[in-house]
Amino acid sequence: MIDEHHEPPKAVEATSWSLGSKIYHTAIPCFLAFLITLSSSITTPASSSLMAEFNINRTESLLEGTLYMLGLSFGPLILAPLSEFIGRRWLYLVNSSSIIAFAGGSGAARNFATLLICRFLCGFLGSAAIAMGAGTLIDVWGRGISGGLARLLFVCGPFFGPAMGPLVGAYVMHEHNGDWRWTQWTIVLIGAPIWILALFMKETSHFQIERGAKYSGRFGIVQLALSTLKAAVFRSMAILVTEPIALSLTLYTGYAYAMVFSFFSSATYVYSLDYDFNPRQIGLSSISVIIGYILAAVMYMIVEMTLYARAVRQAPNGRPAPEHRLYAAMAGSIFLPIGLFWYAWEAHKGGDWAALMASGIPFGLGAFVLFLSSITYLIDSYGPGAAASALAANGSIRYLLGAVLPLFTIQMYENLGIHWAGSVFGFLSLGLLPIPWILFKFGHLLRKRSRFIASA
Repeated sequence: MIDEHHEPPKAVEATSWSLGSKIYHTAIPCFLAFLITLSSSITTPASSSLMAEFNINRTESLLEGTLYMLGLSFGPLILAPLSEFIGRRWLYLVNSSSIIAFAGGSGAARNFATLLICRFLCGFLGSAAIAMGAGTLIDVWGRGISGGLARLLFVCGPFFGPAMGPLVGAYVMHEHNGDWRWTQWTIVLIGAPIWILALFMKETSHFQIERGAKYSGRFGIVQLALSTLKAAVFRSMAILVTEPIALSLTLYTGYAYAMVFSFFSSATYVYSLDYDFNPRQIGLSSISVIIGYILAAVMYMIVEMTLYARAVRQAPNGRPAPEHRLYAAMAGSIFLPIGLFWYAWEAHKGGDWAALMASGIPFGLGAFVLFLSSITYLIDSYGPGAAASALAANGSIRYLLGAVLPLFTIQMYENLGIHWAGSVFGFLSLGLLPIPWILFKFGHLLRKRSRFIASA
C-alpha cells in the first residue's frame, strides 16, 4: 500500500464547483496557455539584436525559438500523465514558476549557450498548462455543452499567443531602446500575477492511484507514474503511426500551425524588403491574422449550431457520426491556400501594404477553423479511451513542425524569391486540402478498421 502520508488531497467534485470557482479555474490554464505560446514568438523581432550581441549568424539566432518549441513538443508527453499522480495544482505551480524563472534566466543570460538552455527549459517545464488545460476544464465543467465556450477559449491561447508575440516584442523593444532582454522581462511581468492566482487553485484531478495497488512501498507512486508515462508515450506514438485518421489530421493541423510561425518569420523579410516597414509596423501585420482567428471561431460556432445541430436531430440516438464535425475543416482547407497564395503574390515593391496585410485574414481563418474542427473530430472518433493519446501525438507533432519550419523560411525566400517561396507553402497546403474531404467520405470505414477506436 502507498504510504498514507504521501497520498495527495482529494479532488473537488465538478458538480460542487460554484460559477465563480469555475471561471477562476478556467482563467488560469487559459492565461498560461496564452503566455507560454506568446513567449514562443515574442523574440521574433529580436533576431538582429541577438546576432549583434552574441556574434552569431541568422540561423543560429533562430535556435532559441527552435529549442523553445522543442520543449513545448516533448513536455506534454511527460507532464500530462504525471499530472494524474502528483495532481494538476502542483504542476500548475511548477508551470508558472518555471516560466518566470527561466524567462528571467533567458533575460539575464550573458552567453548564447545559457540563453538556449533557459529557453528550452522554459518551454519544456512551462508546457504543463498546454498538457493539462483541457483536462482541467473537463474536471471543472464536465463534458457537456456548458463547458464548450471555456474549451474554445482555452484552444484560442495557443493560436493567439504566437500571433501577438511579434507585436508585443516589437513594441517592448522599441520602448527599451532595442534591448531584446525586455522580451523576456515582459514574460516575467505577465507571469507573476498568474503565478499568484495559481497559488490559490484547488485540486481538480480525480486520482487513479488505487489502480496501482500492486505497487508497494514508499516508491509505489513513482513506479506507477513511470509505467503510466511509458504506456502513454508508446500509445500516442502507436496511434500516430498506425492510424490513418490520426496521422493525416496530425500532419495537416501540424502544417497549418507551423505556417503560423513561418508566416510571421517571413513577414520580417517581406515587409522590410518591399515596404520599408520598421519592426513595430511588421508586428502590426499580425492583427489581420488575429481577425482571421476571430472569424474562424464565429464560423465554427455557426457551423456547430446549424449543420452539426441538424445532424444531431436526424441521428436516431442523438449522436451523429463524428464525420459531421468536419464541415468547418472542409471550409478551412479552402481558406488556408487562398491566404498563402494571396500573401505570396501580392507582395511587391510599391504595392499596397494593406492588400498584402489582408491576406492574413483568410490564412488565420483557415488555419484556426481547421484546427478546431479536426480536434473535435479526433475527440469524437477516439472517445474517452484513446482521444487523450491522439491529441498528445497531435500536439507534439504540431510544435515539432513549428520548431523546424522557421529555420529555413528566410533562406527559401532569399533563394526562390518571395513569390515562389510563398507558393511552395501554398502548393503544400493544396496537397493536404483533400484530407478532411476524404475523411468525411471514408472516415466511417477507417474507424471500423481501427483497433484503438474499437477498444475505446
